Amino acid sequence: MSAPIVVIGGGLAGWTTVREFRKLDTGTPVVVVTSDSGDFYAKPSLSNAFAQKRLPAQLISTPAAKMAETLNVTLMAHTQVTGIDIGGKGLTLQNGEATTTLSFSQLVLATGAKAIRAPMAGDAVDQVRAVNSLDDFAAFHASLHASDADNDETGSKTIVLIGAGLIGCEFANDLLQAGHSVHVVDPSSRPLAALLPEAAGLELQKALEDLGTKWHFGSTVQTVDSAGASGLCITLSDATILSADAVLSAIGLRADTALAAAAGLACERGVVVDAQLRTSAPHVFALGDCAQYASAGQRTLPYVMPIMNAAKALAANLAGTPTALVFPLMPVSIKTPAWPIVVSAAHPSVAGEWIADANEASGVWRFIDSDGVQRGFVLTAKQTVRRMEFSKTTVL
Repeated sequence: MSAPIVVIGGGLAGWTTVREFRKLDTGTPVVVVTSDSGDFYAKPSLSNAFAQKRLPAQLISTPAAKMAETLNVTLMAHTQVTGIDIGGKGLTLQNGEATTTLSFSQLVLATGAKAIRAPMAGDAVDQVRAVNSLDDFAAFHASLHASDADNDETGSKTIVLIGAGLIGCEFANDLLQAGHSVHVVDPSSRPLAALLPEAAGLELQKALEDLGTKWHFGSTVQTVDSAGASGLCITLSDATILSADAVLSAIGLRADTALAAAAGLACERGVVVDAQLRTSAPHVFALGDCAQYASAGQRTLPYVMPIMNAAKALAANLAGTPTALVFPLMPVSIKTPAWPIVVSAAHPSVAGEWIADANEASGVWRFIDSDGVQRGFVLTAKQTVRRMEFSKTTVL
């Protein structure tokens, strides 16, 4: 029996690749190796579950066993890949105390990304959490509900949220809607400063402020200390002292390239892949949050739509049909119900400027390059329904 195709990672990228591959090939053996349970869930749901009062288990759309059965794959859950032998086409696996090996014909790296951690001091710095997986969400959810019996009827908590980027703003909105108090700390001057034109960022700032957000711009968290029964004491770089029940870090993600780099694969900001998702080894591929796409101008793209497009192209390549990945325009919807936003950002190398619509209250901005071509757009509030209209007039 020939060696199977092995997919490392049971997240959206891994499972979507398997699903697309099975549409083309129902017989080739496939093994999915994942360090977690392998249950399928939508990662974007992690940052809007509190307001919906959804428990961690309720975010699972398809249990791992059902995924494996439906897609006819062998699932190796709670298993770590500790090494890749590129030349020998083999993996070293660790499950508890047991160490095993597994051969592969083709290998897919869907190892995702890790939360970036800012340097902080204090005796409770180990209590600073980040949410980048269902397990992370479950741990954060449990920490907020651990002492509900000692609080008021609503179970309201105070959370210090580090980071005013996309995920930070989504969590701020979600936690506020769930009845919690939220402080947001960020060294920038406004939310989503790297993604939105200033006026659009200020609109979001006011909307979340009206909802209850307490902003601390131009500052960072320096120390997180235990305050006993009072929770945590957080000291900021401007000497502000905050009391909170929890601290959530949301300052961004970094591609998880550790396994690939140790195997000798080319890595930069992510695992470097060509237009066919092939790494520097011809029988090893990568996609998702861990990949640096040639098709995207050597960028990492930690969003859902790039994963869906990459998985289709990769499935075709695995099935023997050479297929180049071509990304379409992929606007991002930011889940901040207090002030909805759709953004399609231009490539960072494109020179240009944000131009507001002639009607200053319209909630429309266009990114215009040096040749006068529209290369991106931002729509806010009621204007978000014009997503398709603006997608048609924007040039990649």
